[in-house]
Amino acid sequence: MKISSDLIKVHKRLHTWVGITAGWLLFVAFFAGALTMFKEPLDRWVHAGAEPVAKAWAQPLDDRLIPELLARQPRAAAEFTLHLRPTEHLVAPISGPRDPGDGAGVDADASAGEPWVAGRDTQGRLQVWSQPPSKLGELVDLLHRTGGIPGTLGDEHLGVYVMGVAAVLYFLALVSGVVVLLPTLVKDFFAIRPGANRKRFWLDFHNVLGISSLPFHVVISLTALVFAFHDQFYGALQQVVYGRQPMFSPPALKMPVEPGRPLLPLSHLLQRVQEEAPGFEPTELLFMRTGGPHPVLRVALNHPDALVHGPRSAYLVLQPHTGELINSSMLPGRESRWSLPVNTFFALHFGSFGGETLRWTYFALGLMGTALFYSGNLLWLESRRKRQRTAEPQGGQPTSVRWLAAATVGFCLGCQLAVIAGLLAGKLRQGGGGQAEALYLSVYYGVWLASLAWSLWRGAARAAPVLLGACALGSLLLPGLSWRSGSGLLAGLNGGHWGLWVVDLVALTAGLAFAAMAWRTRQRVLQAPPDTIWSLSGSAAQPLRA
Repeated sequence: MKISSDLIKVHKRLHTWVGITAGWLLFVAFFAGALTMFKEPLDRWVHAGAEPVAKAWAQPLDDRLIPELLARQPRAAAEFTLHLRPTEHLVAPISGPRDPGDGAGVDADASAGEPWVAGRDTQGRLQVWSQPPSKLGELVDLLHRTGGIPGTLGDEHLGVYVMGVAAVLYFLALVSGVVVLLPTLVKDFFAIRPGANRKRFWLDFHNVLGISSLPFHVVISLTALVFAFHDQFYGALQQVVYGRQPMFSPPALKMPVEPGRPLLPLSHLLQRVQEEAPGFEPTELLFMRTGGPHPVLRVALNHPDALVHGPRSAYLVLQPHTGELINSSMLPGRESRWSLPVNTFFALHFGSFGGETLRWTYFALGLMGTALFYSGNLLWLESRRKRQRTAEPQGGQPTSVRWLAAATVGFCLGCQLAVIAGLLAGKLRQGGGGQAEALYLSVYYGVWLASLAWSLWRGAARAAPVLLGACALGSLLLPGLSWRSGSGLLAGLNGGHWGLWVVDLVALTAGLAFAAMAWRTRQRVLQAPPDTIWSLSGSAAQPLRA
């Protein structure tokens, strides 16, 4: 395919600068996004052993459980969730949110103001106790949505809007990159040419990553834009198209429930769910306002082949006292004209279809995305060598280039090291208790800022092997901490708790990969010519020793 050289130059320049502008934030978003595919196993892993799960799930769920809970725990009438199957991140079949009140009606074993869980012990007695939630999954999700940018703007995180702008730049980088590659796409597709020309090798690697995962990147860029600015989109449509007419018709309000009317038995509720959503598996029932005139039951439903609204589930809303249908617009096949595209956008971004196979695929594509952005920025820096030889025949890179290289290494590798440090801190503190959020945020930003400062001080050539080595060491320590707490690989395999040992196995694999990258980077630094960003000659620090 023939494209004019002027057009290719314009798109190459566009691809370069939008990539440099948004690449750092996209690296953080993709790395954290890959981890969010296993957010629940990570939360469960932080809380060590699997024994509490086995005890709390010892008895089957029956029709007596919910009435017994409401009698024992009056505050459950406001809100509680019944989980229908044991999973790695759930320590009990029933959970309730933090109590905003004065603690009235709080069980003796559940502290006022703390989230709580409940389940029957091996003798069939209902037990209720406080359970501070793990904030690790929330931290990873926050990094994914904000790129690590702190602060709020109105009711939303500032980083969400910044990432929306980054998504626009990201899409422009994708389009311009394809235009640049089109003339040689057939010849160079999947061509990776190792050899003396390291820049050529990494450019081939960058191109293969980008082209092979292009549909995924297009989907993520467009859906991220929708997530960031959906309120603005809806507001504009309301003003321009709908005016005084509501854009979304609220579900019809049901007649108030007579005081004292009991909830339908659990078995009847599950039967109603199957009638409304045949083929879907209910996984949790969220009861809200069961003591008031307008109670709501939101049912989470799984189907491996359906495009669903949530990160994992579709939803159905019923009246828990009568079983009447309130809302089915978040159920595949029952959507309205507006909820259908919304559900599709959610599903494509979250990867909430295709079961475990697609979840692992999204995980791998997320990690490939981090390699794409990291290599893209470093490639641009290396591409200046040819021009630099003409401008400065004596060799060396300009100060601005060395600073940008050091910042790229510190920002990207520092993010990975900071997340690993958060995992280590959470495991050592068994989730962090009530101070989990402060613990994770302080560890993440402390390690990340220290890594960035170290890289700017020492330069990319010296900082990269050290940061990669630290990532390797931290990753390899994670399975060791699991073994120390009695929830390591063997314990997870013997107990059938796949989430526990998969986290350790992935950490072990990552540690070996980081170690290999640290060694290769160090060899590259020791052999680098003086006009590259990997040369030690441009830094005042002492060189590495072989």
